[in-house]
Amino acid sequence: MTDMLIALLVAFAIWTGWRVFRVDSMVRASFSLMLSFVAVGAIGVLLSAPYIGVATVFMMAVEMMVMAIFMVMFMMNPSGLNPMQMVHQHALSIGAGAAAFLGLGAAVLVSPLPDNPVRAEADVVAQLGHELLGPSMLIFETAGVTLLATMVGAVILSSRQGRFGSADQGSRPPGLTEGGEPAGRRPEGGGGHGHHHGGHG
Repeated sequence: MTDMLIALLVAFAIWTGWRVFRVDSMVRASFSLMLSFVAVGAIGVLLSAPYIGVATVFMMAVEMMVMAIFMVMFMMNPSGLNPMQMVHQHALSIGAGAAAFLGLGAAVLVSPLPDNPVRAEADVVAQLGHELLGPSMLIFETAGVTLLATMVGAVILSSRQGRFGSADQGSRPPGLTEGGEPAGRRPEGGGGHGHHHGGHG
């Protein structure tokens, strides 16, 4: 049963990883990559590595969600959801991916696997936690504060109210089609340029 679950999760991880390069939106690519990492984390849990598996899920889920939020806020493409080409330099990308797959596969098959089983009474998770959160505690705390500051800064930068008035005054969102109506919210009052000319009139 465990082997079947691992095989299904491996197939799902590969499929969602492939979807990262097939979807037409940065936001959809972020969520596809998140699902792929979640499957990898679940595989770690099934392979009796619960700490690494759960940590992978937590870290990658938060990271991909933050990436999706950034895409929605800062992409020129409205909300990062309009169709766009996700892959460039196709021949080079395919060659690099194939070379990486063959190299990593050869390393896995050729490298000798360690034969040093852990004692059944050993508290592996506790030892790993002390190792990571002992000498590395400052690094973890610094990374957490940095991520928090990044998220707060992203929210502030995306605020509609800017320092000198409405942040979208005078702006015009790009159209869904070339020369079409602007997508998303329209600036109030027709935009800053119209207001400027109206004042002179």
